[in-house]
Amino acid sequence: MLMKNFFANESAGCDGRSSARGALLALAAAVSACCLSFGAAAASADNAPLALERTMTMPAVPPGPYSDYLSIDLAGKRLFATPQAAKSVAVLNLKDGQVLKMIPGFGNLHGIFYSPAVKRLFVADSEQGNVKVFSGEDYALLKTIPLARGADWLVYEPQSHFIYVNNGGEDAGMDHSLISIVDTVSMQKVADIPVATPGLEASVIDPAKHLLYVNLIDETAVAVVDLKTRRVIDKWKLPAGGHANLAITLDSPHDRLYVACRDSSMRGSIIVLNAGNGHAVATLPIGGWADGIFVDHKRQRIYASTGVGHIETYSIGAHDVYRRLPTVDTAVMAKTSLYSSELDRLYVSAPHLGNDMAAVMVFRPLP
Repeated sequence: MLMKNFFANESAGCDGRSSARGALLALAAAVSACCLSFGAAAASADNAPLALERTMTMPAVPPGPYSDYLSIDLAGKRLFATPQAAKSVAVLNLKDGQVLKMIPGFGNLHGIFYSPAVKRLFVADSEQGNVKVFSGEDYALLKTIPLARGADWLVYEPQSHFIYVNNGGEDAGMDHSLISIVDTVSMQKVADIPVATPGLEASVIDPAKHLLYVNLIDETAVAVVDLKTRRVIDKWKLPAGGHANLAITLDSPHDRLYVACRDSSMRGSIIVLNAGNGHAVATLPIGGWADGIFVDHKRQRIYASTGVGHIETYSIGAHDVYRRLPTVDTAVMAKTSLYSSELDRLYVSAPHLGNDMAAVMVFRPLP
């Protein structure tokens, strides 16, 4: 099995470029990796950059190695999780941690976004090839928006109220991938942006520049998409080293992109790119199976969640100086996460493995 295919879109479950065997290999690798040292000290109570505040369990989720993306409703104090083994969205009460609702009806759910402006929940389903829209009030299905198979990551652009949804490509039997533009107000697909690559991973938008940066995992590159012309205008190759780029985030004040990569089943890297020209300015070691990365602007930190059971943290210094802080334990395959600057909390999603129920772990940054 090629390295890029081993790491690519593993959360597609049984319908994408991975298989049940791939899932078992992933789990075995993650368990092995948790027993190894990655060159960073484990956090103690005195030096930890994050503290586990509580764990919100999802008892109805059956065993399965994957749990995907998260979204938050600040006004309603709700968190939306995508435990894939349940084929349902879990709605969690942020006040008491209880499950308010399990929204069923999915083949294989991935990207998720709650729009407070229209009080709707948008969820990408890769197996069924669509985005489902639910009422944020009674969770009723309002509309199903057809896309190509492989619908996965999605990202929101606040000025246009559009979401940009990755779909198509190899998972759909196509020779190219698509970034589909969906209007959250009209609930209509507006356009498709074709990208000549077998598959797409996470993306991030710079609203000021009207640019979208998307990971091309099969090419070890980041594509730059002009949102005005809806065309790919550049492609930035990552440094050599077998980096499978999965997650990405933007640090606008420093004009930097942080790209979280899986270099092997046990090790990974954060590649720091100049957001103006794509030049790599630093490579930061992390644990394997990373699938979430965020910037804490208040503390000038990078948080990356990894499937080997750790949160990796780097402090951001002047002149591209980054200092690795002690790792914080999570759970095996707890690789997806969401940092809320408004609540100042990092939410990490963990699947149901063995005797450990599916859960969302809530971490409070320190100090």
